Amino acid sequence: MLRTERSRSYREFVDKDEEEEEEEEGDRPPRGFFDDAAEDRESEEPSKESSKGTSQADDSRGSGPPMRFSKTCLRNFFTVVLIFIYLLLTGVAVFLAYQTISDFLEKLNHPVMSVTYKEVDSFSPPGIALYPGKARLLSCRHHYHDYIPPLVDPGTPQEGDCVMEDVTYVGPFAEQRMKRAVVVRGQQDVRNKEVIFMQFSHNETEEDFSAITYMLFANFSDLIDSDARVLRLSSANKSEFMRDCERNYSMWTFSGGFRTWVKMSLVRTSGKNNEAVEFRQETAVVKFNDKRPESERTNQLFFAVFEWRDPYMQEIRLIVTANPWNSVAILCGVFMALFKAANFAKLTIQWTIKMRKRHLRNKTRELNQIQ
Repeated sequence: MLRTERSRSYREFVDKDEEEEEEEEGDRPPRGFFDDAAEDRESEEPSKESSKGTSQADDSRGSGPPMRFSKTCLRNFFTVVLIFIYLLLTGVAVFLAYQTISDFLEKLNHPVMSVTYKEVDSFSPPGIALYPGKARLLSCRHHYHDYIPPLVDPGTPQEGDCVMEDVTYVGPFAEQRMKRAVVVRGQQDVRNKEVIFMQFSHNETEEDFSAITYMLFANFSDLIDSDARVLRLSSANKSEFMRDCERNYSMWTFSGGFRTWVKMSLVRTSGKNNEAVEFRQETAVVKFNDKRPESERTNQLFFAVFEWRDPYMQEIRLIVTANPWNSVAILCGVFMALFKAANFAKLTIQWTIKMRKRHLRNKTRELNQIQ
């Protein structure tokens, strides 16, 4: 029963559908109508899409260039700044290298003097070389404590206690004159203020000015020992020694009719390769009151006193303050800065090339989207 009822109802439903389809076919427009409508709709849709694409392109074209322009300007600005920083670092590094090398050479060629004072109880006896010429040595005595007794019978030879050497040699300079020097062993006891008092007499001088020349050298023993060194050094002898002394030391004079008091100080200078000795002097001149008879005053008298000024020996050392290790360290720092600057410039160039490629790639992509 149920199956027959279901089939009947299905048949009735199908019939009703067929009737409805026939009615719709009566009212349905022809097939060409829908084809024309579809074509019109398809033609309208591309026109809308093209208009939308052109509007989007116009929008992108209107908004894109200012943004691209600002990015390009910013990239160029940073590139210029980075290049300027690299050039600045390079210039500073080159200047530091030049300044370091210049300072090192300046200090190497101009050493600094270091002055020290060494206190001593006694000095090595210096050599006092006197060139009396026509004058005659009347007396030479040692005294102590700055005390010189009154003169007894001035102008006559007196007993002395000085150690002396008489040396004759040819002068070292162009005139090549024969010279005679009386070399006296100098004072050495500075604590007891040892002095040497010498008296000379000069008769019938033909010179307009009368004076006696003298020279000081470091050690009197150098002259005495020169004969012993002849066995070892064939060119070393007293004459040659005096020639060398005259070539290297200065000459001074004291005048007749006065007592010249010479206070000496010793200065040792140590250089790069050798050592030099020189004397600095302070002189005081006092007039001699000649009490001799008029007949005896034809002989002019000379008086000289030699003494150490103080118990201090001055030592001057030439010190080269240029330290090569400091210069090497500074140059290493400079070259490291140059290396870092070069690396920095390399990275800057790589970054610029990378940004350029990215810009070209984006530009190509935008052109492809527009097409």
